[in-house]
Amino acid sequence: MSERPSDSFHPLLRHHLVNTLGWPGLRPLQELAAAPILAGEHALIIAPTAGGKTEAAVLPAISRLLTENWDGTAILYLCPLKALLNNLNERLETYFGMVGYGVGLWHGDISPADRKKIETHKPACLLTTPESLEVMMISSRRELRELLVNVRIVVIDEIHAFAGDDRGLHLLAVVERIQRLAGRQFQRIGLSATVGNPDTLIDWLAGHCEGERRVVTVAAASVEADVRVDYVASLENAAHVISRLHEGEKRLVFCDSRRRVEELAVMLRERGISTFVSHSSLSAGQRREAEAAFSTDSNCVIVATSTLELGIDVGDLDRVIQIDAPGTVASFLQRIGRTGRRPGSTRNCLFLATSDNALLHATALVELWEKGYVEPIVAPRDPYHLFVQQLLALALQTGGIRADGWRDWLGRFPAFANLPAEEVASLIQHLIDSEILFSDGVLLSIGDEGEKRFGRRHFLELVSVFTSPSLFDVVHGSNSIGMVDWLTVAVEEGKERRPLILSGRAWDIQNIDFPGRKLFVTPSTAKGRARWYGQGQGFSIEMARSVREVLLSDASSPRWSNRCRIQIDVLREEYRARGIESAGCVSDQTENHVVWWNFAGRFLNEAFASVLDTSAGIDAKFDDFSLKVPYETDVSVVISTIRRMLAEPEVLQRLPISKRWLDGLKFSDCLPERFALRAARGRIRVDGDVLRGIEI
Repeated sequence: MSERPSDSFHPLLRHHLVNTLGWPGLRPLQELAAAPILAGEHALIIAPTAGGKTEAAVLPAISRLLTENWDGTAILYLCPLKALLNNLNERLETYFGMVGYGVGLWHGDISPADRKKIETHKPACLLTTPESLEVMMISSRRELRELLVNVRIVVIDEIHAFAGDDRGLHLLAVVERIQRLAGRQFQRIGLSATVGNPDTLIDWLAGHCEGERRVVTVAAASVEADVRVDYVASLENAAHVISRLHEGEKRLVFCDSRRRVEELAVMLRERGISTFVSHSSLSAGQRREAEAAFSTDSNCVIVATSTLELGIDVGDLDRVIQIDAPGTVASFLQRIGRTGRRPGSTRNCLFLATSDNALLHATALVELWEKGYVEPIVAPRDPYHLFVQQLLALALQTGGIRADGWRDWLGRFPAFANLPAEEVASLIQHLIDSEILFSDGVLLSIGDEGEKRFGRRHFLELVSVFTSPSLFDVVHGSNSIGMVDWLTVAVEEGKERRPLILSGRAWDIQNIDFPGRKLFVTPSTAKGRARWYGQGQGFSIEMARSVREVLLSDASSPRWSNRCRIQIDVLREEYRARGIESAGCVSDQTENHVVWWNFAGRFLNEAFASVLDTSAGIDAKFDDFSLKVPYETDVSVVISTIRRMLAEPEVLQRLPISKRWLDGLKFSDCLPERFALRAARGRIRVDGDVLRGIEI
């Protein structure tokens, strides 16, 4: 009989896998991952939700811990969500505990007493977030950094949730600094669901590190997915459908905004449905209570945002229902992967579209999924704003650093190593001139302005790499229910303030503590409202073009309900009458404009509109599918202006950036405008070849 990779596990671990856990063997994915991880290779492990990725990474890491007799905290396990860490903690405590080692859980909700225990006993595995690691690194207490000096392996769970934005670069930068502190290179292991570009993702993870790197995956089991798209026209109708369908089953309903989660939860409770709520603005206690109750109930609904898209365990699900559609195919794969885990069950997802645009989005997404398309993950380029954040963090961590001392810590980190030296020198001088940094001629430290805004007393602002609106804590009695932003508090002059909705219930605001940012509430029987600040990102060019294919086709999908089919036919007739089949600009006298149906997506059409405004003085309106200019506009000027823009040799570096994009860039106000614009453009997800292929 051929030897399995797991046969090389340390004898103590093999004993407990069989005798303590009662496992006859590992899953195929876990066997495939064992050999490269035991050999010290960097690995990206890809499998659907509940595919055994955690064990695939952790078990060979435990074997190395035992075989090589590592001391102290040797393994870091990083997650994007505190709730996911909480969920994993018990499972990892079992695996490490059975071989005599401990696990520590460290994030913002952990008490000082529990943190002190971790510092004292130094568990073999530390479960934490990148932001918590940053706090440790810049703390004035050396003991926290000493906790990290024995690290050998870093496991990054749900890596796809990090890699495409600033938070992923921040994570890697902090790992680089811990490597310098430890004096060794770490083995890096990423865990992910299906991604469109795994080879690129593992190169992003391993970066400049030496050693082999391996993508580990297995062919997905042939599981038929029951995917349906229905058109219900409103959220209230969606609530009615959900209340009548699948009685006696456990249903997870996704909405892509906190407002809609709250509104739908209220509607379902009004219909007598046992309903729970989960989203990022609920307090940790409220979320845990809802998720625990849902996991033990069998005839209920939990309404959630993407917080339950990741690997948080809420028990065996019967159904996933999607209100409208998620932004990406990758997100859809995460969500449908929550079902079909029990033998004999099938993966399933029911889309309930509440508007015409949502219906087009849902049908286009399903078309992309059926073709096997998954969005590639692209890391931001030119992250000058994150360079500033890391420079300030190093100044706090070290108490003072040479102007080029950052290279000792982050000089091999590709995202920073590729920044031009003269640009970096110019940026550092700007920070000195702005008194964000202070130079005594030898060392850089936090300047007066930097101390006021980002000093140690305000380090939470430094740790966060996201811009977010001011939040108010909603308090009932002595309990925090969650957080809402200023939109909930605001009221138009002359109008009475309505109750707010939070945790699926209405609350009357009794008192507002503006300095302390607290709302004191009591239960209400009146109709409330839920409002949070936020702006949709719009369709990508791939999604918009898939919508065009749906509209121009005459085919009908077997996944569509009768209502869906009827409404798609109505929309096809309407859009064709408006000229979407034309390759050029179309006059629309009824609405007094000329429209270019390019199906280029929201971001590009916003850029096209900006170019027309600044270069030709043309006031253009835009959406996901089109660009509209006044009827009397000289169309030849529109065509020549956009063609000239698309012909630029570095078109991506010249795209105009709206204030909305700059406002979402943390530390942009610390940057000269040209650096802020480059950093914002570095987050553009459009391929240059695709951009140049647009015709007008």
